[in-house]
Amino acid sequence: MSRSPTLFMEALAPLEHKLDSRYPAWLNDLRHAAFSFVLDRGFPTFKDEDWRYTRIAPLLSIPFKPAQPGIDHCLSIDAIDQLAGNFGGPAPARGPAPASGPATTSGPRLVFINGHFVPTLSSHERLKNGVRVESLGAILSKSPQDPTLSRLLSMNIPGDGHAFTALNLALTEDGAFIYIPPNTTVEEPISLVFLSDAGATPFVSHPRSVVFAGANSRATIIEVYTGILDHLYFTNAVTEMILEEGARIDHYKVQNETRKSFHIGLLNVRQGQGSHFLSHLTALGATIGRHEVRVALQAKEAQATLNGLYLPDSGQYLDNPTLIKHQASSCASHQLYKGVIDGEGRGGFYGRVVVAQDAMKTDARQSNKVLLLSESAQADTRPRLEIFADDVKCAHGATVGQLDDEALFYLRSRGIPLQNARGLLTHAFISELLNLVRVKPLQSYLTALVSSRFPAVTPPSPLNLRGERAR
Repeated sequence: MSRSPTLFMEALAPLEHKLDSRYPAWLNDLRHAAFSFVLDRGFPTFKDEDWRYTRIAPLLSIPFKPAQPGIDHCLSIDAIDQLAGNFGGPAPARGPAPASGPATTSGPRLVFINGHFVPTLSSHERLKNGVRVESLGAILSKSPQDPTLSRLLSMNIPGDGHAFTALNLALTEDGAFIYIPPNTTVEEPISLVFLSDAGATPFVSHPRSVVFAGANSRATIIEVYTGILDHLYFTNAVTEMILEEGARIDHYKVQNETRKSFHIGLLNVRQGQGSHFLSHLTALGATIGRHEVRVALQAKEAQATLNGLYLPDSGQYLDNPTLIKHQASSCASHQLYKGVIDGEGRGGFYGRVVVAQDAMKTDARQSNKVLLLSESAQADTRPRLEIFADDVKCAHGATVGQLDDEALFYLRSRGIPLQNARGLLTHAFISELLNLVRVKPLQSYLTALVSSRFPAVTPPSPLNLRGERAR
């Protein structure tokens, strides 16, 4: 860890003394401990195994100011739809669910601008059966002693993480609070939109979202991080989840920040017996972007699936560290991360699976596949298994390569220009992950984003792949 002072910390250090009576004593204690951790330990460097390739020196050289609420952004709901999508409609059925009324056209959505909740752009009034989708800042003001809230915020004590995670705990002011009671199904996706509009002054926001899924509950949660214009800002985001026995959560994250921005995110999940968790990342924004996933399978028969698609271009580095801890028997984890790297971009995957001594009958699979579209593209991949138990099935693998020359030749021999052929093969590589998205409006939104990055131009004449004119 680097303990040397930085412009980044010099700008934020005065905030330590502003932790006041607005928050309960238990939270103030956590905040002070977290801030002390940052000051004592400093920030990660390339000497830290988990941060070997994530160079954060450019970020620490900028004196970011704290993001402020109450700015008049003059944004409409239609503008939010254009920037971050609208994923209304019922979530896919996965097994028996309680009877409910007809699906409406849009699901609950919380909108945050510069890390602060904007109620006029949000919609969550129609929730029933005790489901809560609210602003974390409002909950801290109204119900600071909520035991669920304190349990979730205390999940990631400073010593368990790194400086950015601790800084989020120390300085967060808002985010989402989602509570799904036992035996409850939320039919429509819950959308969380984090929009940044920095203007001339670079700022940092620390959104923190907490999710509690009661026993045998069902929900789909979509997080979208994006920005306006090409402004400079830093998003330091943390999402905490607890899945109780039999709960099922599908979680999607879209990281489409502006190209000058920085994004560091952590998804921290703890699973109970027989719970199912799906994580699906699509990352194509930020100059430095990092999405870290930690999953603890704490009781038998829990299952976790982590999918990730990262698409860095010149001037970008997108990093994807994952850690899955198998702590109980008969648990399963499957990981599939794909990277498509163009120009002088760089992408990384560091997947670590730890199987504890008592975690018999573990099934753990991990795969990282990377497609390099230029001679200057760089990929870092480090799949890793640590197994301390017998009677397990564990496998991992990584492949890095370029477009297949024979496939390119085949397409070109059918009259398809080189650029079009490269686009078709790139989309074929990506489509495996896009097809795994279960929310169709989100799938369409992601397909459009990916197409804007890697356009697949159709052939100039309507030829099929046999070289025959279509009829």
